[in-house]
Amino acid sequence: MQFVSCTYELHATAILNIFNEAIANSTALYDYKPRTLEVMQEWFRVKQAGAFPVIGLIDENGQLMGFASYGTFRVWAAYKYTVEHAIYIHQDHRGKGLGKILLNQLIDCATEQQLHVMIGGIDIANHASIALHEKLGFKHSGTIQQAAFKFGRWLDLGFYQLILPTPLLPLDG
Repeated sequence: MQFVSCTYELHATAILNIFNEAIANSTALYDYKPRTLEVMQEWFRVKQAGAFPVIGLIDENGQLMGFASYGTFRVWAAYKYTVEHAIYIHQDHRGKGLGKILLNQLIDCATEQQLHVMIGGIDIANHASIALHEKLGFKHSGTIQQAAFKFGRWLDLGFYQLILPTPLLPLDG
């Protein structure tokens, strides 16, 4: 197993498959319709434009087992030190500790980029993801009840945040 920096050319299809499985079968993504390669191309463009990492773990055969990234939390300038992250693991590799490896790597990336707050929006029924985040120091910072409707029921969205010791010299403007 090794880390890779994911690119559209090499990993878009694998990431798309992981996204679409999560859309179809879970509440990890509050979305209804499968994504397309065109959507993935824009997703990668936005990540590159914002200098946001897209990291993956590949197995010995070069297959993507999971990926993680972060991006803009809110578009206003004063939020420039805050990012919202996401981690997705291929269905065949869940429960093997890959999420912890990827989240630790994202925390390292955010620290290197002098960010201050990482936020994870997690379906409140996703106990495994909540436990992972809490194990790595994330604190529950609020829940939006009935934030979404999927699979015939209302879903509550919990927010978990980690405050980083960076940046050393934050600036306005």
